[in-house]
Amino acid sequence: MQLYYENYLVGEIIEQNDIPPRFLYQDSWLNLEGAFPLSTTMPLRAEPWDWSHLAPWLINLLPEDHEAIRMIARILDVPHTDILALLGRLGRDTSGAISFAERGSTELEAREIESEEALERIINELPRKPFLAGEDGVSMSLAGVQTKLAVRITDAGSIAVPLNGTASSHILKPDSERLWGGVHNEALCLTLAGLVGLNAPAVTTGKAGKRHYLLVERYDRLATSGHLRRLHQEDFCQALGLPPSAKYQHNQSNGPKGSFAKIVDRLRAVGGGADVYQLWDAMVFNVLCCNTDAHLKNYSLLIEGDRVKLAPIYDVMCAKVWDGITENLALDVADKRRGDDLAGRHWKREAEKCGLSQRSALQRVVRLASTVVDQLKTAVERVEAMPAGGHVMLAEIRNEVTARCSRILNNIGN
Repeated sequence: MQLYYENYLVGEIIEQNDIPPRFLYQDSWLNLEGAFPLSTTMPLRAEPWDWSHLAPWLINLLPEDHEAIRMIARILDVPHTDILALLGRLGRDTSGAISFAERGSTELEAREIESEEALERIINELPRKPFLAGEDGVSMSLAGVQTKLAVRITDAGSIAVPLNGTASSHILKPDSERLWGGVHNEALCLTLAGLVGLNAPAVTTGKAGKRHYLLVERYDRLATSGHLRRLHQEDFCQALGLPPSAKYQHNQSNGPKGSFAKIVDRLRAVGGGADVYQLWDAMVFNVLCCNTDAHLKNYSLLIEGDRVKLAPIYDVMCAKVWDGITENLALDVADKRRGDDLAGRHWKREAEKCGLSQRSALQRVVRLASTVVDQLKTAVERVEAMPAGGHVMLAEIRNEVTARCSRILNNIGN
């Protein structure tokens, strides 16, 4: 199986009967100015990388919903356990810059969704046909457990389904019965992130019949000279060589587990220290927003040649507004699992674990908590002005986030 970046052959996955698959970089790629590795765990080199390095990178490109994987496999008539077969069919537009099996196109080849009714039908169909698998020319894969679709926004502003390796520009996330108001929830949290100074993707909402959806601009795509270029990225499960099951600090398996300090150490090792405080701010913001799902796969790296930097914050939602959602943080802060339990000493202890100045780290917590409260009203107003309009959930989120920030600030001296 050959892997491409646009028209460049990056390398090949070598499959032999008695040996697990290996990945070998193409000589021409190794000699190309601006060439980047598949993963920071597989730096550019002439020798092949074995399956133990390759497998975590591959499996983290696929959705984590096992039922969705089984449905896709049935539609495509491939074994649901065969990672390479699945990516060979789904992998022409993935997270990051790599296309599987065939060259990724920089030209716009897409099927425009001709009406709101047609978009509503597609959204309703997604649970039974994830990523529109099996439709002619459609080949995409997105990690995670939420229903979603990679789409292209045309120059005229319409939504289209990318075809034949065309790069998507946005991720469309429909509303769900399980997370009522989730579209407005994520729209508010990401809008708020931008307002308080974090690097966050642009978002908007939309309506298709009775359905609401969120449109998130992909940060791993860049418009240049009329084309959409892919930027390479990997999440921190990939960057640490871990399977998706390790994304939570307290998972049910006996295998390796993530932690925020591990993310910081890895960022410092591959990207230097320039972005470490930005990563700290992202973690703090997740706590302030009551986001209990900020796990290893919800922090990522952007890989640009030999330069590695922290990706924008993404997938932020306030969990406190829903019943039945855990209040435990995905990654502990100084061994504390609940955001409401955090005091100044815990932030200091976590900063020390991460090799950060306790004073600077604590100052950033105070600044962010104060700024979040100040900007919440503006964030709500901006979401209400989006095409899907307002939602009663917005007031509830504002109340919960304000309460969390107040609690954090009141306990900062303890």
